[in-house]
Amino acid sequence: MGEPELLFLLKGLRWTVILSAIGFVGGGVAGLAVALARTSEIKWLERATGSYISLFQGTPLLMQLFVVYYALALVGLDLEAWQAVAIGFTLNASAFLGDIWRGSIEAIPRGQTEAARALSLSYVSRMKDVILPQAIRISLPATVGFLVQLIKGTSLASIVGFAELTRSGNIVSNQTFKPLLVFGIVGAMYFVLCWPLSLLGSWLERRLAAPTR
Repeated sequence: MGEPELLFLLKGLRWTVILSAIGFVGGGVAGLAVALARTSEIKWLERATGSYISLFQGTPLLMQLFVVYYALALVGLDLEAWQAVAIGFTLNASAFLGDIWRGSIEAIPRGQTEAARALSLSYVSRMKDVILPQAIRISLPATVGFLVQLIKGTSLASIVGFAELTRSGNIVSNQTFKPLLVFGIVGAMYFVLCWPLSLLGSWLERRLAAPTR
């Protein structure tokens, strides 16, 4: 293990962070749409998004990445590995975040929605000014917890040849014949990424629960 190998691992770490960010931001945007659809009181829309959530929560992430990677190629979309796995993680994150935020929206007392309707607030104003600010506060610990799981889940992208941190560690291990050392460093890098977020999630949970005690 020398400087070139460490730099190669850091490059893999960079791609892990980028992939996590793409999946979280893209999944967050789509997840908000899913959450709003699930709470829209439009039956067919609720059923459709409920099936969408069930599909992604009820199947392994690894299988989802395989399907996206190979299905897009079959329909003629010649995407690079990182683009395909970014789409896969975005779809997966949208289902989980959509369900987290749906639960947070439904946790808001129904009386507040009825009061907003009594004031003749439009749906957009009702959500933007009354419901979502409170729902976001409720969902923060679970959202941060999901981000930690997403970061660790990016290791599955290595199965389709994408050189994120785990794949980079495997390559370096094969070159140096020091798997324990290499994956010890890889594990430490994941820990440095995830541990502060786990502490943040625990702190948010305690802080947001304090006023209700």
